[in-house]
Amino acid sequence: MSQQLGGQPILILKEGSTRTRGRDAQGMNITAAKAVAAAVRTTLGPKGMDKMLVDTIGDVVITNDGVTILKEMDIEHPAAKMMVEVAKTQDDEVGDGTTSAVVIGGELLKKAEELLEQDVHPTVITHGYRMAAEKAQAFLKDIAIDVKPTDKALLKNIAGTAMTGKSAEASKEKLCDLVVRAVTMVADDDGSVDIENIKVEKKNGGSIEDSEIVEGVLIDKERVHPAMPKKVTNAKILLLNAAVEFKKTEVDAEIAITSPDQLQAFLDEEERMVKGIVDKIVASGANVLFCQKGIDDIAQHYLAKAGIFATRRVKKSDMEKLVRATGATLVSSIDAISKEELGKAGLVEERKVGGEEMTFVEQCKNPKAVSIIVKGGTEHVVDELERAIHDALRVVGVVVEDKKVVAGGGAPETELSLRLREYAATVGGKEQLAIEAFAAALEIIPRTLAENAGLDPIDMLVEIRASHEKGKKTYGLNVFEGKAVDMKAAGVVEPLRVKTQAISSAAEAAVMILRIDDVIASSKSPEPAGGMPPGGMGGMGGMPPGMGGDF
Repeated sequence: MSQQLGGQPILILKEGSTRTRGRDAQGMNITAAKAVAAAVRTTLGPKGMDKMLVDTIGDVVITNDGVTILKEMDIEHPAAKMMVEVAKTQDDEVGDGTTSAVVIGGELLKKAEELLEQDVHPTVITHGYRMAAEKAQAFLKDIAIDVKPTDKALLKNIAGTAMTGKSAEASKEKLCDLVVRAVTMVADDDGSVDIENIKVEKKNGGSIEDSEIVEGVLIDKERVHPAMPKKVTNAKILLLNAAVEFKKTEVDAEIAITSPDQLQAFLDEEERMVKGIVDKIVASGANVLFCQKGIDDIAQHYLAKAGIFATRRVKKSDMEKLVRATGATLVSSIDAISKEELGKAGLVEERKVGGEEMTFVEQCKNPKAVSIIVKGGTEHVVDELERAIHDALRVVGVVVEDKKVVAGGGAPETELSLRLREYAATVGGKEQLAIEAFAAALEIIPRTLAENAGLDPIDMLVEIRASHEKGKKTYGLNVFEGKAVDMKAAGVVEPLRVKTQAISSAAEAAVMILRIDDVIASSKSPEPAGGMPPGGMGGMGGMPPGMGGDF
């Protein structure tokens, strides 16, 4: 990029910078984004396949989860990174539908490319897409079905839809039951659900069927002293955020000891102070102690003698879950220990799970924090199970909060596609073309479901569309029978928020990529002469990789 001025070229960009303009820049960005969508497309639906991702050090991840695939892939191209952001947003907001969001985004760009070739200006397309996305949100609210958070059967169906196509499907019944029980337990009275209060512990060994729910908290710690009881029924629990040990003097004090008796007296006093702390704990009536800080050896001995079950260095997050599960108060000072601060649980027990000692806090009266233990044959199975359960938990949580669902199996997309086409006719102008393109792009979902199941996508689309034209709004593709059926009756439902979020974030990303008509990429820094190490002196020369815009 240079201007001529009296025969003298003026360089504006650094030497070696590249600049791609106009149609080329758009083509390049759209191709990159479409490639990302193509990478996850085959994982969509009940018959979707999995991906095996191997990183630079040879670690293997086998997954069907769109966002996991995109996070694990090392994506360099800036436009492709935007598509990864779509998946991440979808995951943060609803936890499921990441593949759908990316696939719709890719298809929107593909349709836009066809319009660009017909010389429709990008701003016309982006305007039309925005109108269509807004209208789609309104149509979705129209076709949403209300649910009651107490409808367990429906919540199980929702969890099932989120797990479909992942390897967790084999024991779907069992896992859906666990997920629904967990979410309904931790839901607050106002209907909000914080999935953080459900702890998922992974353990290799056993089968998926051995997975269980703990109505309370599971802590990856063992008791501090072997003489302590392994099992405490009717537990009164003290949660302490203070060390059970001798307090060292704060000030740098020197103690001059001149005779052995003085030393002995000093040590006795230290022991007496620790015993004093333990006595306070015993006096409160607590028989279980979870301590966030340390418990020293003398204290362990006294606690064991008093028959108290104690663990130390419990994580802060676990302490917060214990507060929710047992109703205890987190005590931060030894002097504040009293009966009123204690929590209750029916049982506190140390058990071996998968060769490790763990502490179970169970039978809590109204636990607002629970744990799920996931078991499976191999590490990869357990990891993928955990991802499936995470998606299901989030999705059930979203439904309990929003109380709205839509049918699955490509039904809402087909319905939206029909309604947007009708809407496009009323708009007129060039925007009409963009809205029609948006409508056509949404059909990529039922189409991909059919393709992944080895069915003829065109036959299937025609059949589903025909059902919708007759007013059967909940009809979608049954990939096992290869025909259009009523998805609501079949129990294939998803939260409304999965769809609204997927369509809005896909449209935003597509619009953003379409508006770019110029890509200016800085050059990589040249190697400094004189054999200096790359990066120059203390990183003064070349920037570390990844800092420049090196595509």
